[in-house]
Amino acid sequence: MPTYRDEVVVLRTHKLGEADRIVTMLSRRHGKVRAVAKGVRRTSSKFGARLEPFMVADVQLYQGRSLDIVQQAESLGSYGAAIVADYDLYTAAHAMVETADRLNEAEATPQQYLLLVGGLRTLAQGGRESRSVLDSYLLRAMSLSGWAPVLFDCARCGAAGPHDWFVAQLGGVVCGDCAPAGSARLRPETGALLRALVAGEWDVVDAATHAATASASGLVAAYAQWHLERGIRSLSHVESTR
Repeated sequence: MPTYRDEVVVLRTHKLGEADRIVTMLSRRHGKVRAVAKGVRRTSSKFGARLEPFMVADVQLYQGRSLDIVQQAESLGSYGAAIVADYDLYTAAHAMVETADRLNEAEATPQQYLLLVGGLRTLAQGGRESRSVLDSYLLRAMSLSGWAPVLFDCARCGAAGPHDWFVAQLGGVVCGDCAPAGSARLRPETGALLRALVAGEWDVVDAATHAATASASGLVAAYAQWHLERGIRSLSHVESTR
């Protein structure tokens, strides 16, 4: 069908001409979509504010040859205003949407869409450490894409864990026999925190020490960027706020 509807979260936008904008969105049923929103940069636009980064909307699109065209947009989640008002939230959200953009180059799943929406909603509502929300999102998003980190038994030989080393290139924690020279040492509390971030055990995450949180964040960033094969640019801004 040339016209279709879907729920989307806006990942990024850039200007087109004098009044239009190209909007890149992660949709619930159609994967990643790039579409032209005509006239949204005019003050008279009826749905320009609904197509800003971090916003969730129900949209109607016309299927074009290279770019679709946004015909209607109704807000489902206005998370952008709360996020852009706080720099920590803003940088974490940018890292999340950049990762979602990168992971869903080919074909997205409804689970990826729901995970991103849930992460942005949690950031906007407050009450959680923004970096922990980002770390949890990164680990879960990587898992949904087939790169689930091994966080208990040895990722290389399968020896029963827990183990004391983490090697992103080998897929997670490894035993002492498999750990290459210079491998990152994994303290027990950091390992427990990584497992809690994947499982969504927020009582454990919230009770973690600053040292464990900082260590886990570094390992998560290294793991995600290794498997994406290029850096997540927004992570450098997240790190600069710590």
